[in-house]
Amino acid sequence: MPVSLDTETLLSRMQDGLEQAASHGRRTLVSATVEVEGLDPCAEAFATRLASDRWFCWEQPDRGFALAGLGSAHEVVSRGERRFSDLADGCLSLVRDRIATGEERLPAAAGPVWTGGFAFADDGGASADWSSFAPASMALPELTLCRSGNRTYLTLNAVADAGQPGRLSALRARVSALGVASLPMLDPARAGRTEIESVRPPDHFEGAVATAVERIRAGQVEKVVLARELRLRAPASHDLAAVFGAMRELFPACYCFCCGTPEAAFVGASPETLVRRSGASASTVALAGSARRSSDPAVDDHIGERLMQSAKDRSEHEIVVRRIVSRLRPLSVWVEPGEGPGVVKIANIQHLATPVHAQLSDPRSAVELAGLLHPTPAIGGEPWPDAGALIDELEGMDRGWYAGPIGWMDAAEDGEFCVGIRSALIRDREAHLYAGNGIVADSDPEAELAETEPKRGAMLPLLSG
Repeated sequence: MPVSLDTETLLSRMQDGLEQAASHGRRTLVSATVEVEGLDPCAEAFATRLASDRWFCWEQPDRGFALAGLGSAHEVVSRGERRFSDLADGCLSLVRDRIATGEERLPAAAGPVWTGGFAFADDGGASADWSSFAPASMALPELTLCRSGNRTYLTLNAVADAGQPGRLSALRARVSALGVASLPMLDPARAGRTEIESVRPPDHFEGAVATAVERIRAGQVEKVVLARELRLRAPASHDLAAVFGAMRELFPACYCFCCGTPEAAFVGASPETLVRRSGASASTVALAGSARRSSDPAVDDHIGERLMQSAKDRSEHEIVVRRIVSRLRPLSVWVEPGEGPGVVKIANIQHLATPVHAQLSDPRSAVELAGLLHPTPAIGGEPWPDAGALIDELEGMDRGWYAGPIGWMDAAEDGEFCVGIRSALIRDREAHLYAGNGIVADSDPEAELAETEPKRGAMLPLLSG
């Protein structure tokens, strides 16, 4: 399909807005949105990003939704206990008095939209590997492409201050670079061997699980999630575009994401919704309890049925549902969890899942709701922060953005965040993969170690060649 894009009209609207903003005497966001045809948002981002860009890709293929952002017109960063409220306030203050054209009857995420994420911990990402990822960071891209159903929207953003001509020139270059891009295929016969090693030996994880079980049985916590880290060194730089293309082919029901900086990229195919906010409605999914898949449909169904009947997994799952409901209830007219868990099957793993819906009585932005729910017991533990202290003691790694909220929020403060699991941090030839398990009173260290393998198996084949 050919690209349909009236570049001159779009840039003219931006110029008019910047001239109008210049008379305000204060920093003002200017944006313009047009509908386009023939563009694959994430493919365009990979094809046209600059080496100096921060960039973002997000796609849920089965839902027909994709969002991509290039560059940074403005960025809000923070750390510490107030990082979610800091970002919520910073994002709102810029978009509140914006000058915008083309925003009539747009779907969510079209128009000005903030993209980014948060580390798992309030000050997470202190290690050198995570140096280009702040503990909390949401950027307003210079250019975004949003596909919702069969319609695609292009938005340009700029913050008015000095230097308008240079800004328009840069925006023109971004728009002119767009074309009919596609994502490349992964090379199945990449030359050379990828080195794979556990950052800590498997018996370290088994020992941590055994200690956690002792603490749980002693009443210190009810549940704690412990994770492992795997390091890969490929013979050549990883092809991020091909990795993303493979993710959206293999995991079409998942949140396929890529948060990129000039130095690194955090990528993943997460099955877990942290929160989705649309007006006064909020929804999430409690996802805890997992089992492997089988290529034999009968065996696969049997494994799923055993998962449904597992007292250990049902108990772990109920802890997550209970916490989510208790966090949403004070802000809601009503909170409604589904009737017991069902089994959700993705490419190589199946999970117990319970949807939770709420009607909000107290208006909160998507970022604020993400901060309210993070970390759920599915990736942290219960009670929190006692479980967090146990993670710090036993896990022995910097999670960075692994298991943190990743997502977007638009100018209406609607948005969605997933949990950054089934993920990897990629820097040139090196990649770090993460996988964790929920530990409860009757967890078995050897079984918990084995259960991390299918979780790492989501990304490992894509990065190991």
